[in-house]
Amino acid sequence: MPYLFAGYVLDPDRRELSHGSDKVAITPQAFDLLLHLVQNRDHVVSKDALLDAVWAGRIVSESTLASHINAVRKALGDSGDEQRLLKTVARKGFRFVGDVTETAMPARSDAAVADHATSTVNPDAALTLPDRPSIAVLPFLNLSGDPQQDYFVDGMVEDIILALSRLRWLFVIARNSSFTFKGRAVDVRQVGRELGVRYVLEGSVRRVANRVRITGQLVDTTTGMHLWGERFESVVDDIFDLQDQVTESVVGAIAPQLEFAEIERAKRKPTESLDAYDYYLRGLANFHVSTRDGIDAALANFYKAIELDPDFAAAYGMAAGCFYWRKMNRWLSDRVADGREAARLAERAVTLGKNDAVALTRGGHAWPHFGGDLHACVAYVDRALVLNPNLSTIWYLGGYQRVSLGEHDEAIAYFSRAMRLSPLDPETFQMHTGIAMSHLYSRRFDVALDCLREASREVPNILRVAAFQAAAHALGGRMEEAREAMGHVRRLDPTLRLSNIDDWLLVRRPQDFALASEGLRKAGLPE
Repeated sequence: MPYLFAGYVLDPDRRELSHGSDKVAITPQAFDLLLHLVQNRDHVVSKDALLDAVWAGRIVSESTLASHINAVRKALGDSGDEQRLLKTVARKGFRFVGDVTETAMPARSDAAVADHATSTVNPDAALTLPDRPSIAVLPFLNLSGDPQQDYFVDGMVEDIILALSRLRWLFVIARNSSFTFKGRAVDVRQVGRELGVRYVLEGSVRRVANRVRITGQLVDTTTGMHLWGERFESVVDDIFDLQDQVTESVVGAIAPQLEFAEIERAKRKPTESLDAYDYYLRGLANFHVSTRDGIDAALANFYKAIELDPDFAAAYGMAAGCFYWRKMNRWLSDRVADGREAARLAERAVTLGKNDAVALTRGGHAWPHFGGDLHACVAYVDRALVLNPNLSTIWYLGGYQRVSLGEHDEAIAYFSRAMRLSPLDPETFQMHTGIAMSHLYSRRFDVALDCLREASREVPNILRVAAFQAAAHALGGRMEEAREAMGHVRRLDPTLRLSNIDDWLLVRRPQDFALASEGLRKAGLPE
């Protein structure tokens, strides 16, 4: 039943907000927020209640809620100063204070009926979802009040579409199709049916003088669930630099969210209906557990994906990554046989995946640990970086290659870039570890220890983390802490010796190997 107030009509069934004869552009989350406040106008609604109602309990930032409140006020011609319709109650929440009338659906003109008919999709004619994750990036709303700013907003969205299209595992709707929705008040579920996509990215841009604020929301079109939302603010010094920064931030943030959403979807599918990509996703979930059992399960899933699709380059790369992970934790059952298999998988990944950033990165990083030429494999990862400069995995694994080459300051820059692109990444502990190794080899032992503590807090009981903690303590003169850390190393792997760390460390500079060996020897690692 529609709600009438202050010349506006809020229609829950059609998910439309209109003022007079005009539809008012409003994002799905802002619409849900407004609807919840109108339906609960007899009392103050707390922030927690709004988060539960609109975001289904998902963790979102205070800034995200504030930006949506502002979007509601903007749509209603209200403001934080006037609070004519939407009132903020200090330390309590929000309350809708306009006079509301509930009414039956008003009659519509023939023109309105025709317009609605053209924008409504027959469910039988809806496009089938592709066999991989799919997304449409809708034109962002220009909230600047200046139509001349449309070029800036549209250019930024085009950059985001181009960057997302570099993800080979993602089906991205072309700009010419997604921009047909410009200026239309749409339901994301309708967009999903019309364009045949599972996800929609929408947002808004407000530019005032030399400052710009950009919000973005990722929505599952099959459920209407809000998966991610964030706000970016900056000063406009160079408009093209700003567009690049926003593109990097948005793509770096939503790519992991899409992957997580797809992993959860694959977990819920019955085993008998799984395809190669589903097994690949399940393998990723196991891989990120970072335990021996998790890596074993991941490898089995990647092999199943390869069995179903023998040309699945990324699955070969991730399988090679499993063997690398086994080697770093000294879990290989047969070093020779496992090494040959790992090399085969890595070579297959980079051969099949010449234009696949994930395959090139995982295969190119793993291969040198099993006999591949380091410099040739650096070139594979560098090519992946050209293909997709917004993928954090490329930066952090490229960082480890720089550690191996002894380029430690550059390695730290790579790891730092990875963390900026994906601050909530399940492999962040790897980034902290890599930074620590670079600092240790540069004789900054205290800084190295700080990074290693952070890595250990995130994922405990990783052999490389424990070993470098022991070495850093010893090299810094803290022998009691060094011996305690070495005790942990010995519990994780009683067979580790100074005589067998050369293959394990993979460093090219003799002084780096000598320094790590000295630290481990001082900490008590047997010869």
